[in-house]
Amino acid sequence: MIKLNNLTYPRLKEIFRIKSPWDLIIIFILNVLITIPVFIIAHNNFITLQWAHNVDRIILFILILVIIQLILRAMRRVTLISVILYLILLLFGTLSGKYGFQNIFEDYRSMMYTMDENPYPQDIIISRLMPFPNKSKILDAVEYQNPKVRDFAFMAINKHFKKIKGYHDYFTIIQSFAIFKEINANWNYVSDPKGHDYIAKATESLKYLSGDCDDHSILMVACIKSIGGTSRLIHTKGHIYPELYIGNKRDLERINYLIKKILFPLESKNNAIHYHIDERGNIWLNLDYTAKYPGGPFMNEEILGALTLD
Repeated sequence: MIKLNNLTYPRLKEIFRIKSPWDLIIIFILNVLITIPVFIIAHNNFITLQWAHNVDRIILFILILVIIQLILRAMRRVTLISVILYLILLLFGTLSGKYGFQNIFEDYRSMMYTMDENPYPQDIIISRLMPFPNKSKILDAVEYQNPKVRDFAFMAINKHFKKIKGYHDYFTIIQSFAIFKEINANWNYVSDPKGHDYIAKATESLKYLSGDCDDHSILMVACIKSIGGTSRLIHTKGHIYPELYIGNKRDLERINYLIKKILFPLESKNNAIHYHIDERGNIWLNLDYTAKYPGGPFMNEEILGALTLD
């Protein structure tokens, strides 16, 4: 019998071999639990190749799954310790309000949904644009500190989406969506006098929820700014519309899921989420009066100017 450091060959064989089908099942379950957050991290940080049907991300997931499976089988003795430490870290993250079990579930769910329902990106908006028309008048009209504007925003927030849970990091965006819903559901388009571009203050538009595209945009960004949100106005040929800042690519996945599965499922059904990306990689959703849901189709894509209200 071959001996090595007082271990017989059968003993070595026993240590390094999976003993039963249950061992294989347990290790595979542990593998999936580890692979999911690792895949999420890789997905958020690696450059995607934009292959058809998300084949690049499917291959990445399978590759991570296989590698971790091989590691777990080769290191069965430390697997249990690793799993315990992993669960402790997630438990600590959950209790401390950092990255925990709920975050993994939400990230994975949002990511998988986005792989099936991809948002529709528009051209990148660069900062070298034309001067924004009526800029000073528009800035004066955005009365975000006026109590009437803030009261209207509060009314909309208390009317819509109050019971949404699990998205604490996006509560201001969800509240901005409530404002969007209230304004766009009740907005009545009324043209300016012929040959005259009338810029209505936000408080004026509040009275009847009526006006043209710039009146709608001013009211929208004023209400959003009054609750701490970040928005901007986009100027195209003969049109102005508002956009809402939502963050980066990872945030887009969460927001995409929120819009299409939780907040606006009927309005956005079978429709894409439209957005712009600026030169810093920031993502902005369309909130035009023509949109039935945040990220609805653009009325006019020829961008001439942008005015950010941060």
